[in-house]
Amino acid sequence: MTQRSSIWLSLTLAERGNRVTQLCRVLRAAIEKGQLGPGERLPSSRQLATDLGCSRTTVEAAYQRLTTQGYLTRLLGKGSFVTQRGLALSSPAYQGLPPTLSNRGQQLLAQPQCLDPRTIQPFSAGVPDVNAFPLQQWAEVTRRVTESLSPEHLLYGDPQGLAECRKAISHYLALSRQVNCSPSQIIVMNSSQQGLQWLVHLLLDEGETVVTEALCYPGAVNAFRQAGAVLAPQPMDHDGAIPPTHHAKLAYLTPGHHYPLGMTMSESRRQQWLDWTTRHQSWIIEDDYDGEYHYRTNPQASLQRLDRGQKVIYLGTFSKTLFPSIRLAYMVVPPALIPQLVSARQRLDSHTAVLSQAVVAAFISEGYFASHLRLMKKLYAARRALLIELLKECPADTVRLLPSEGGLQLAIEYLRGSTSAITAAASRKGLVLAELAPLCLTTPVINGWILGFAALTPQAIRQAVTLLNEV
Repeated sequence: MTQRSSIWLSLTLAERGNRVTQLCRVLRAAIEKGQLGPGERLPSSRQLATDLGCSRTTVEAAYQRLTTQGYLTRLLGKGSFVTQRGLALSSPAYQGLPPTLSNRGQQLLAQPQCLDPRTIQPFSAGVPDVNAFPLQQWAEVTRRVTESLSPEHLLYGDPQGLAECRKAISHYLALSRQVNCSPSQIIVMNSSQQGLQWLVHLLLDEGETVVTEALCYPGAVNAFRQAGAVLAPQPMDHDGAIPPTHHAKLAYLTPGHHYPLGMTMSESRRQQWLDWTTRHQSWIIEDDYDGEYHYRTNPQASLQRLDRGQKVIYLGTFSKTLFPSIRLAYMVVPPALIPQLVSARQRLDSHTAVLSQAVVAAFISEGYFASHLRLMKKLYAARRALLIELLKECPADTVRLLPSEGGLQLAIEYLRGSTSAITAAASRKGLVLAELAPLCLTTPVINGWILGFAALTPQAIRQAVTLLNEV
């Protein structure tokens, strides 16, 4: 049970009129609106009377009346608490006309949603194993960082990001992801989706063309369509997306681990894309959302590292490598774009939480991050191998495993037509099957699913495959 200071109750009792009735009306409204929840402890009658400048008798009478009406329960020696019944007595939800939205708002709500899972469910895609995260180490680093903060850390932060965080990210990217950057090129964000929105604001005008892969991350598609861009999805083969012959303002690619099919773009294909940017002076957004996780070989050098024309913007996130609720991502920006992006950030969002950045900087610089990634790669590799082995037992004319060397999920193609009925039946068994077809921007569509494995124990993987075979 919780208790708040009575300072929360913004109320002036009128000199005239029944003060008990006034106080009952205000408290009853707070309960009915959910401002006071079930089990919440109210201030003592003495404390509330002092804060409101009324007699204790007035507060006692109001509490007693609300108790009689079923809104409160009073426990001797403990206090007065909001009841569950008080919530049931609440006013019904607003039933008026829905608000009139702008055309832009209606277009936004018409786009497919990116539904991030809030619990670990069988086959939820893109979810790391938060149960394996070293919370004790994280808590210790957080404690030490918090104790060392100066008052300046409590003020508004640098819109580009905390200096020590940008330095730690730059060092990590240079050694582990082969990204060519300095701390001055790093911009720390709340999410990679936020970075996409900034880039859309700065680089795209309505009607301009954006090149994407034939199957594409829906968050990026939504951002581009909101800007009024014309999407030009490119065909794909085993080397990755094929560059177009025409001009486009920018391209959005996932070369390290294609979303959602999983292939890694070959070095020769990467060079073709860089040649395309040189010919057309186009930008490339390289979304390296989970490139840390390669299991057969070391990851290839990032597209950004191969770029000599300073036209690649690199996006990365800690949602897959630390935990999703960290809400911390980063962007490596060509020098020519840094002033504009920082200035835009000041206008749109100000800064990312300083404490989170300070903790992540220490977690990286003290070696905990690298150690955690090594352990997770071993753990996920074993779970991936198990899932592949189990899927091989499925009839060969039913599903086909699509080639992939990394990531937190696998893509499988369904060879017997539409997947919607199976997806619905699997959902009734508690399985989360993300379909490939809605991610296809060209025809013919690929029928199949994305199967997340990283957050599942071996036993959970076996159970999930058994349930899938029963559908």
